Amino acid sequence: MVETATRPSPWIGVAAAAVALGVTQLAAVAFGPHADSRTAVGSAVIDVTPGPVKEWAIQSFGTSDKLALSIVVLVVIAVIAAITAQHETRRRPVGSVAIVIAGALGCAAVLSRAGASVVDVVPTVIGTLCGVVVMRWLAVGRLAAPAAPADAPSTTEPDPGRRLSLVTFGLIGVGAVAGVAGTLLNRLNSSVAGDRTAFTLPAPRGAAPPVVPPGVQPAGFTQTPFITPNADFYRIDTALSVPQVSRADWRLRIHGMVDREVTLTFDDLQRFEPVEQIVTLTCVSNPVGGDLISNAKWTGYRVRDLLAEVGIHPDADMVLSTSVDGFTAGTPVEALTDQRDSLLAIGMNDAPLPTEHGYPARLVVPGLYGYVSATKWLAQLELTRFDRAEAYWTGLGWSARGPIKTESRIDVPRPGAVVPRGATTFGGVAWAQHRGIKTVEVRIDEGPWQQATLGASYSNDTWRLWSFPWQADAPGSHTITVRATDATGAVQTQDEADVVPDGATGWHSVSFDVS
Repeated sequence: MVETATRPSPWIGVAAAAVALGVTQLAAVAFGPHADSRTAVGSAVIDVTPGPVKEWAIQSFGTSDKLALSIVVLVVIAVIAAITAQHETRRRPVGSVAIVIAGALGCAAVLSRAGASVVDVVPTVIGTLCGVVVMRWLAVGRLAAPAAPADAPSTTEPDPGRRLSLVTFGLIGVGAVAGVAGTLLNRLNSSVAGDRTAFTLPAPRGAAPPVVPPGVQPAGFTQTPFITPNADFYRIDTALSVPQVSRADWRLRIHGMVDREVTLTFDDLQRFEPVEQIVTLTCVSNPVGGDLISNAKWTGYRVRDLLAEVGIHPDADMVLSTSVDGFTAGTPVEALTDQRDSLLAIGMNDAPLPTEHGYPARLVVPGLYGYVSATKWLAQLELTRFDRAEAYWTGLGWSARGPIKTESRIDVPRPGAVVPRGATTFGGVAWAQHRGIKTVEVRIDEGPWQQATLGASYSNDTWRLWSFPWQADAPGSHTITVRATDATGAVQTQDEADVVPDGATGWHSVSFDVS
């Protein structure tokens, strides 16, 4: 009987890809974080993704957007490998060519990262070769055991097809284990956790620490704390893998339209006056009623004190800040030099900055959305002009300047909540950084606007908590709506606008039921 030719299993492609990725990740341990092609490829994908797609990912996945991206990249690689493996033959190495192309793209991604060198592509090359070997061995060699004809006599020898499947899935497991081990070892080797733990924040010189008024939490509303714990503080950035920078390695270059360029080390910061202040940060991607806003106490140095040393040219109107991973933000010069006390922050809530929030140093600028101000892992400040330079997000369709808009949010009740009949208290937050909140009003259903009770105001640069007592007497469905008025007298607009290009607007409403 003539044996019928069969296509290789798609799982062979998955096995080859898993081995390629796993070996690459494990080999990268010996070369350092710049050789991590997984992070390099993911970062490259982020860089080339159109702005609207990035915004969709943030809105859909929030702070889990990077995990979602990593999963998508792995799935795409597995699908391509599975499809091309089925066309792998001795004379037409389609699957092997796909792995080589993927390896070349991985090398290109590695070389595109800041600080990378040619040597850093070695792990990717090794992993690619291993993937090709596995592909050829499983798809063409088939373990050197052809399938037996259907009418062949029974034998006690193991079924070659079953053996091939076992080896294939075993290699998938080996690749996965190698990849996870490589990732963990890379993180362990590059971690600055010990450096951060050994750091003691400087105390403000002769200045009393910020005192939070006891009345910042309004009566009956405790669900949202005035100060956001570090673990709960929102995180939105473009770093697929959190940069690890020690204090000894950190440098801040200040250059551009200045009289004299300087490069500061972390020790150089000791000659500046340390200060503490509480500031609320907001992401421009925060939708109406969203949670991409948090409030913390920051320790650091006034940016205007650092810039005073370089002599800013009078025609410079923008500071282009750059992160160690290449992210850029364009901030108006006046926002970094006026009396709002923008900070080069090194501490957060009485502790050194968490690595995911910019350790060892980042920018904190009151009154501006983070995409134009809140650069983490800060490496450069370039004095320039808005008509000469373009920052990361402005190049993707966001506006060049991003003042935070007057907004408010309902935290209690939650959408769809069931409120028992009787006395209850609703509450939430309102913000208009660098202007402050004057009043908050609440409307139940289509009734009149009523004044909410405001917590004490700490400063114009922080959010303000509000509460509203209500007698839940009428059973059925209801809606609560909130609006704020800032300290300039401007009332929060009802007009709905998307987050692009300069922040969402509209009134936040929540539907609930009275039981």
